[in-house]
Amino acid sequence: MSTLALDAEALYADLAHKLGPLLQPDTQLLGIASGGVWLAERLHQDLGLAQPFGVISSAMHRDDYARRGMTSSAQTQIPFDVNGAHVLLLDDVLFTGRTVRAVLNELFDFGRPASVKLAVLVDRGGRELPIQADLCSARITLPATQSLALLRQEDGRFSFNVKDI
Repeated sequence: MSTLALDAEALYADLAHKLGPLLQPDTQLLGIASGGVWLAERLHQDLGLAQPFGVISSAMHRDDYARRGMTSSAQTQIPFDVNGAHVLLLDDVLFTGRTVRAVLNELFDFGRPASVKLAVLVDRGGRELPIQADLCSARITLPATQSLALLRQEDGRFSFNVKDI
C-alpha cells in the first residue's frame, strides 16, 4: 500500500467550493458508504447546512453480492422523504459505475426523487456502465489492477491510498 500523490485535502476544498451551484435550499445530501459518508459529514459541517445528511449503502443491490456477501459498510439511513427530493449523491472515487448503479437502485427503493446529481472527489475512468459524475475534483488514470481509496485520519483530514489488487 502506498500514498498516491493526490492531495485529498485540496481536492476536498475544490469540491466544497464547486458544490455551491448544486446546493439549493432543498438539496438533500446522501453519502455513499463509506468515503462518501465522510465527505457528506464534513461538507455538512464545513458548509453549515441545515438539513441532516443521509447514508446510502450499495450492499443489497450489488451485482457481485454472491461473491462479496454483506460488507461491513454502513446501513442506509435516509432522514428525509425521497419522493420529490433533489438528491446530491457524494462518493470518494468513481470507477466502474457499479456502486452508483447499486446505490440508485437502493435510493429508488425509498421513493422517486425529483432529481439525482453525483459529485465525487476523483473520477479514475474505467467505466463499465454509462454513469458519470456531475461534478468531480480530479480525473486520473490508474491500471485496473490498482484500487484507490479515500482514508480519513483521526483528526478528520483526508488522504488517498493506492494498492495493488
